[in-house]
Amino acid sequence: MIKILFICHGNICRSPMAEFVMKHLVKQSSLEGSFLIDSKATSTEEIGNTMHQGTIKKLREQNIPFTAHRASQMKKEDYEKYNFIIAMDSFNYRNILRITGPDTQQKISLLMDFTPHPKDIADPWYTGNFDETFSDIFSGCTSLLEKLRKTL
Repeated sequence: MIKILFICHGNICRSPMAEFVMKHLVKQSSLEGSFLIDSKATSTEEIGNTMHQGTIKKLREQNIPFTAHRASQMKKEDYEKYNFIIAMDSFNYRNILRITGPDTQQKISLLMDFTPHPKDIADPWYTGNFDETFSDIFSGCTSLLEKLRKTL
């Protein structure tokens, strides 16, 4: 089973968006039994809060199903539990390393590193642009799934 953990700062915008986009893509590919997909935060600021309304609105616009979600924080043990720990931006990446310690198993990456156009995914909490964030996340998740399908 391939275990993926998406990470952003608060776990209310980007990482849950990536979680539900990836779950949707995996289901469309009839691969649900091959994946465990979740999302968490590096900070404690939003712990227990639901997804941002902008994320909910964008997922609904794109007909991507989602379930109830409450923000939670990544723990050091998650490094052993997941095969892929995927950050939304370089700030998250650095904070993941503060939680996990050195990435000795090369599990941590940026989502857009799986695409031909590596970059940080802008945080819509600050930009207000959930369309751009969704576009980047969809591209990243699609590219990641293409890569992982080759290993199944």
